[in-house]
Amino acid sequence: MEEMTMMKKMNYILCACALCLSAISCSLYEKPEAYASKEDIFASEDGLQSYSWSFYKTLPSLNAIPVCESGTVDYGVCRSFSSLFSDNAYTAETPTSWGWSELRNINYFLDGLASEACTVKEEKKKHYEGIARWFRAYFYYGKLTEYGAVPWFEHCLSNTDTDEMYKGRDSRDVIIGHIIEDLDFAAEHITTVSSEGNTLITKYTAWALKSRACLFEASYRKYHGESGTKYSVKGLYEQCVDACNKLMSSNVFSLNQTTVSDDYMNGNSIGSYRSLFYSRNILTNEVILGRVASKEENVRGEANWRYNSASYGSSYCLSRAFVQTYLKTDGTAYSDKQAYSTLTFKQEFENRDNRLKQTVKGPGYAMRGGSAAKKVADIVNNVAPTGYHPIKFVQDDVNKDNKAENENSYPIIRYAEVLLNYAEAKAELGTITATDWSNTIGALRRRGGIGGTAVSALPTVLDPYLKAVFYPKVNNPVIMEIRRERAIELVYEGFRVNDLRRWAEGKRLETVPWTGIHISNLDTMVDVNEDGVKDYFFTTKEVSEVTPEQKQIYVQIFSEGSDEQGLRADRNPSGGYDLRYELALKRKWYDDGRQYLNPIPAQIVRDYTSRGYSIQQNPGW
Repeated sequence: MEEMTMMKKMNYILCACALCLSAISCSLYEKPEAYASKEDIFASEDGLQSYSWSFYKTLPSLNAIPVCESGTVDYGVCRSFSSLFSDNAYTAETPTSWGWSELRNINYFLDGLASEACTVKEEKKKHYEGIARWFRAYFYYGKLTEYGAVPWFEHCLSNTDTDEMYKGRDSRDVIIGHIIEDLDFAAEHITTVSSEGNTLITKYTAWALKSRACLFEASYRKYHGESGTKYSVKGLYEQCVDACNKLMSSNVFSLNQTTVSDDYMNGNSIGSYRSLFYSRNILTNEVILGRVASKEENVRGEANWRYNSASYGSSYCLSRAFVQTYLKTDGTAYSDKQAYSTLTFKQEFENRDNRLKQTVKGPGYAMRGGSAAKKVADIVNNVAPTGYHPIKFVQDDVNKDNKAENENSYPIIRYAEVLLNYAEAKAELGTITATDWSNTIGALRRRGGIGGTAVSALPTVLDPYLKAVFYPKVNNPVIMEIRRERAIELVYEGFRVNDLRRWAEGKRLETVPWTGIHISNLDTMVDVNEDGVKDYFFTTKEVSEVTPEQKQIYVQIFSEGSDEQGLRADRNPSGGYDLRYELALKRKWYDDGRQYLNPIPAQIVRDYTSRGYSIQQNPGW
């Protein structure tokens, strides 16, 4: 079957395929129901291929990728923050992602491959086993990051396997060990090396996922003071480095350096970085695993709708606290600049890492078919209240707003992450060299237009701003700069909460200020991008008290003592005001650290108890 046909079918999740599952229950022991017999599935390569496609539905969708962290991060402001990180809003009774149907589907397939019903050649059998084991590792990596130690299930269970079904939690050592084993097997036996849009699992995706999983577990253990009997912190960092080395030395992938072009792009709002998230086609030079959009097949995303709507999205936008972490093009810290805290919006973007203007609307940005208001952050309608309006995943066409019309494809795994994983693991091991730095962090920064020693030499001085606001526990300049780079390069891509969890920096989810743009005065119409058009009128007055002209661009500022959710204006000691966004439901990180792991649902604990078994709850819950 040709690859384009495969790609199209996977975009439709392939649930309509004759051999795909017709029903999925949440019971661990119920086998997947299929329209075809077991012999039809396991007696031919076509049957194995068709069934294996059902695994791909567990990957992030076109709609999920752009908003995967839109309510759960420290550097992003939103009007509805995750209840897990809010004050007294989350308990073990709150519904969670605890569930095993995806694993049952995978294990059913793996059991079938090992049965007499499977008569395909050994090489093909191991290829499909590798694919299934990759997805099992992907499933358990998610469980490890959310719950820590969980039960490991190797096979499909029957309804009589109650001892196995209600087994206790296996150790983190057991879980990471099986993840490593599955991914090593996948890398060795998967024969696919490329596909249309890199939408299929390959040995490269196995190495990439292994580097991610090993880095997570190594740093979680290091910064939480945990240890294992089989896998040490050092050993896990080394496993990460090894996986990265294998992928990097393959010379298959590189950082994208080209800017794609289509009818919707507008000048300086695009570049080689944003092209990865803007292109209709997956840029397979950097993207190791992608999710493809197709106008012809009516497979489209809704990022414009999410990020440009006052009602559909969560008003997700960046804070000024984070924007100030982007370096200047000479490689020095922005906070080194004299009077940086009172620079105008336009001045903030001058001589900065060009990923900033490829991530949020900056001066000179414009949307095709848009009004003057579309050139700047939509603060007036509370779409991007801080003034740093995301554009990383959107298309620059106003006609794609308020509907699911996005035609751009997205990365799921890309080479930039592998470079970051490698640099961090080497730094934590104390073995990173200037060459390593130049080839990883330096390469990412050079793509951002940064020069100077920041791209070629290991840093020797801590940035006091980063330490004060984001990483108070870090005293190593190399690790500090890697964390800066990781946050900037992977912003909005769903890594941040896991990064804060593994670094034991969860408190940042409460303490990083949700600041907005700096303004010189209240009750003055502001031309924020200095194009001659007034964009905002910030005032503490009620809307009924302002002129018709001011009403068009009216933004209410609430007093400090107000219970209203919305903007405040903090007087800057050096002059003017800094906007700040306040939620009605306050952000909260509990000092006992309970939020480093999700609670096992209370109903699951009760279910175990009612059957005479027990499962240990996570601390604090």
